[in-house]
Amino acid sequence: MSEPVHPSHQATHGRRKPELSFWQIFNMCFGFLGIQFGFALQNANVSRIFQTLGASIDEIPILWIAAPLTGLLVQPIIGYMSDNTWGKLGRRRPYFLIGAILTTLAIFIMPNSPTLWIAAGMLWIMDASINIAMEPFRAFVGDNLPQRQRPLGYAMQSFFIGIGAVIASALPYILTNYFDVANTAPAGEIADSVRYAFYFGGAVLLLAVGWTVISTKEYSPEELAAFERLEQSATSLESNLKPEDKRSEQAYRSSSFIWTALGALFTLIIWGQDLDKQLYILSLGILSFGPLQFYCAHRLRQISKSHQGQSQTRDKQGLVFCVIDDMFHMPKAMRQLAVVQFFSWFALFSMWIYTTAAVTDHHYGTQNVLSKAYNDGADWVGMLFASYNGFAALAALVIPLLAMAVGLKLTHMINLFCGGIGLISFFFITDPGLLWLPMIGVGIAWASILSIPYALLANALPAHKMGVYMGIFNFFIVIPQLLAASVLGLIIKQGFDGKPIFALITGGILMMIAGVSVLFVKVPTQTR
Repeated sequence: MSEPVHPSHQATHGRRKPELSFWQIFNMCFGFLGIQFGFALQNANVSRIFQTLGASIDEIPILWIAAPLTGLLVQPIIGYMSDNTWGKLGRRRPYFLIGAILTTLAIFIMPNSPTLWIAAGMLWIMDASINIAMEPFRAFVGDNLPQRQRPLGYAMQSFFIGIGAVIASALPYILTNYFDVANTAPAGEIADSVRYAFYFGGAVLLLAVGWTVISTKEYSPEELAAFERLEQSATSLESNLKPEDKRSEQAYRSSSFIWTALGALFTLIIWGQDLDKQLYILSLGILSFGPLQFYCAHRLRQISKSHQGQSQTRDKQGLVFCVIDDMFHMPKAMRQLAVVQFFSWFALFSMWIYTTAAVTDHHYGTQNVLSKAYNDGADWVGMLFASYNGFAALAALVIPLLAMAVGLKLTHMINLFCGGIGLISFFFITDPGLLWLPMIGVGIAWASILSIPYALLANALPAHKMGVYMGIFNFFIVIPQLLAASVLGLIIKQGFDGKPIFALITGGILMMIAGVSVLFVKVPTQTR
């Protein structure tokens, strides 16, 4: 099959990045339909799988730690590698394909896990594979679309995310209620409805990503550099990217000692006071950041000894140094967006890991995972997750229009407030049949979270570092999830008498705080 004509075949000298047609944007984003199949099956069913295999409610967050931790490690690495890749399949597409193949294999294996810890390990592998496929897609839109079309491109991704998640989240319910597939199983076994849903989802993921790989092309690094020079001359991007000062060897070394000491002290306090073991996630994360900075100081010392300037040899200092150094020299807009992402994703993680437990306990009155009431409630949660993703798909069609009317930042604030109110209302709605109503607000917020921050960010990033900065941006998605995994179980157990419904209320409040925070983000603007 011959590949379609792409604007990259056109001369770029003296021209801004051309706009793409609807179908070109459609093809470039279609792979997200498949990626979201895997992501939605994971979100809607993994807590259920963990509880079925014997996990207690307060253990669920620590088991979920695989998902954000793998994203923290994998996304900046893949982003850096894709920035520096160019071959027959381009920059980003090789990673789409590899990630899709690995994710499909993991999805097939996950529902056949015989024990809890094997399931936790498979979650780790599955999430790492999803991240390999997903991270370059964000940079892919930034690479291929001009600034004016980026909100549309990311909204298109949100649309496919919503459609994919609707079908994937609802699959166990559909299989049970329309095809008579059993949704219960003996103790320690995964229900057939969940297993068959995973098999179908894996096949869809591979086919959808494969379509994007064969139906799209990419701009070469040289073409992207030419476009970037023109964008810098027409916007305030250049001043936004200009770093204050290069971080020195001494700064890295001093910071390394501080982070190591704080992490070690925190770990000793947890051990000495016999505090909740989930707090080790935080303490060891703080501790590990110290040696990473010490390594960066060591690399800078090597530069100094070789009598070469940092700028001349930076790209030869290796992946770890480049990722950490870029993190300390993020554009100002990216640092401000980090605050928005922190509160948004803490709220989302609260919803993902506690909605099943909250609904089955608060609305169905049971925590017995073998009971019919629990499994009926868990199936209904799958439908609720499908509904919020469906509303997200619809919202994705409207968000670009709203953004044109009131701007990206105000649009995002409004959408996040809708989501926050929706999560809080779970406590007040007693009829589980009406829980789809708050999912309207959650869906609006979800579509916005998946599109607007990336549109704001892409406009503030240099083209040659689009991938690594998109990967680093994932830190501010992962860190709040790590924090949530560390403290939510403890907060729910100690502060709310083990009632998971309060995790959703907490998430709703934080989502509204994120909405206020976005108003303080300063992004590059068009100057002529």
